Amino acid sequence: MEIKKLYYRIGEVSEMFGVPTSTIRYWESEFDVLRPRKSTKGNRMFTERDMRYLQIIYQLVKVKGYTIQGAKEAMKTKFDKLEENAMMIRTLNNARSFLVDLDKRLAERLKES
Repeated sequence: MEIKKLYYRIGEVSEMFGVPTSTIRYWESEFDVLRPRKSTKGNRMFTERDMRYLQIIYQLVKVKGYTIQGAKEAMKTKFDKLEENAMMIRTLNNARSFLVDLDKRLAERLKES
């Protein structure tokens, strides 16, 4: 059973996407859809909704090589398709992680026998 967090700190988000925290802050300033909450100390707290938007932005900018302006336009015109693709990517990544973990467990059991 996968337990999702309510909020992710910017360091966690940065690590998940493999980009510096400054990139996450920059995307936040450029994309109006990103609206992380701020803690009483001013720390950004990203929701699952923010994470879905970040996945789309990451795919457009880092994977497909869109400019920031190009990514904004794509999100306006093809958002439903982009969101569907992001969900598929996330599902495939989760399946891959599960299989890698399963492979490790099986290898450990073989060593024990």
